[in-house]
Amino acid sequence: MTSPVRRIIIIDDHDAVRRGVRAVLDSRPHFEIVGESGNGREGLELAIETKPDIAIIDYSLPALNGLDLAHELKKNVPRIEILLYTMHDREDVIAEVLRAGVRGFVLKSDTEKHLVAALDALSVRRPYFSGSVSETLLHKFLAIKPDSATRSLTHREREVVQLIAEGRINKEIAGLLNISIKTVETHRASAMHKLKLRTTADLVRYAIRNRLVQA
Repeated sequence: MTSPVRRIIIIDDHDAVRRGVRAVLDSRPHFEIVGESGNGREGLELAIETKPDIAIIDYSLPALNGLDLAHELKKNVPRIEILLYTMHDREDVIAEVLRAGVRGFVLKSDTEKHLVAALDALSVRRPYFSGSVSETLLHKFLAIKPDSATRSLTHREREVVQLIAEGRINKEIAGLLNISIKTVETHRASAMHKLKLRTTADLVRYAIRNRLVQA
């Protein structure tokens, strides 16, 4: 019996990574790459438009980081499976993305067989974690209650923080998020209050330190 073709999108801001993934999958007829993007927010629009079975995403992405992208993907394309393909293996990163709905986790330092194995597993709606991340660890992480300052932010506040840290002005942020400038200012003020920050420079340093943006 022939396996159904799984439609895949790749969201990574490094062209070499996207080319590498495509090269690995091109010889496998049961996978079809239906689009790719180097930007988190554009990647979300691509997913909404194409409704793929699986999204391969990085954690560090411009405009919308991988954590918030995962939340938005599950909200807008509920049946999508998400594979985080990243260099980040910190436990807090793993915990956050699992709560966001990511069910596949492969490091870019892993061999390509892990990438293919993860996609095969997600194709039949099974989780897959390479390296030290296991299903046992998954259940452990899901049981942990959020306790960090970052987790106290709403998804919208975190989006605003990232865009401010990327140097966007309020008017531009309002356009990207389809909200009013006043609402942007409200989210900004709320985020800075929760994080106990006073200046935009503090906010940028916080975003870099917590990997909401790249230094």
